[in-house]
Amino acid sequence: MEDMYGIKYSKPEVVLLQETGIGVAETAARTCYDSFCNSENEVVQEIENILPDTQMCESLNNIEESQLLDDLAWTYFHHSILEHANLSYLIRSTSRGVLQEHARHRIQAISVRSTRYTMSSLINAFVASKHGEDKEFFINKVLEFDMFVTADEAYNRLEIGGMYEKLDFQSKKVENFHDIAVAKSSLHLIKELQGKSQELYNALQAGKKKRNVGDAFKHIITDNVKVDMVVTFNLRSLKNYLTLRDSGAAYFQIRWLAQEMMKVTPQKYLDLIIKKK
Repeated sequence: MEDMYGIKYSKPEVVLLQETGIGVAETAARTCYDSFCNSENEVVQEIENILPDTQMCESLNNIEESQLLDDLAWTYFHHSILEHANLSYLIRSTSRGVLQEHARHRIQAISVRSTRYTMSSLINAFVASKHGEDKEFFINKVLEFDMFVTADEAYNRLEIGGMYEKLDFQSKKVENFHDIAVAKSSLHLIKELQGKSQELYNALQAGKKKRNVGDAFKHIITDNVKVDMVVTFNLRSLKNYLTLRDSGAAYFQIRWLAQEMMKVTPQKYLDLIIKKK
């Protein structure tokens, strides 16, 4: 996929991990109006007289349509009822730029791949390349990580080269650079494998990981870096998200993500939140 400026990008991947169904939302609405007997869904009618057991709850969560919810969503705009339905998505390979946009949607649960804990391979590649006097080793090794949403190798080499320069600058400014970059138990490897970039990298990778290594090096990465996350929206918040983000005015990468999320969202939810054209 290419943006309007001629840069090629990979698109994010999305999987729907779980959905709670719309039956609970109808039950909530029927509770408000004490109108269980008017439901077209038999299991909802039964709730008027008995507390639902496990089998009834399963049937409730399998409801595919609700006329009441449709009326509340599109005629009366009583959207608070939609907050009783939740969907969780696993998102792979969106960007940190999208993450900044995503965080502006207040009502969501979001868990993101942490740079604090997941940068050790990158730092190991730098340490190995630095002691082998081999910048190209770093660039080629990081290219293997497939860590950018941009899909142009020439562009990504520039990005990685910039990361190297920032790390190199920091390594010359900080006296204890190796202490903050490498686990104490692996420090001896730097002298023992001097000038042997691949061997040093392999040894560092096999050793203990430096805890919280990303704390000292977050500054080297850009909004172009891929991010994995799990997000959970209630249906009302998802309506707001998709309305704003599946729009020509939205940042193009988050628009791509919204479109991929819509593709894996069951139709029974979309019918309640996306206006039919």
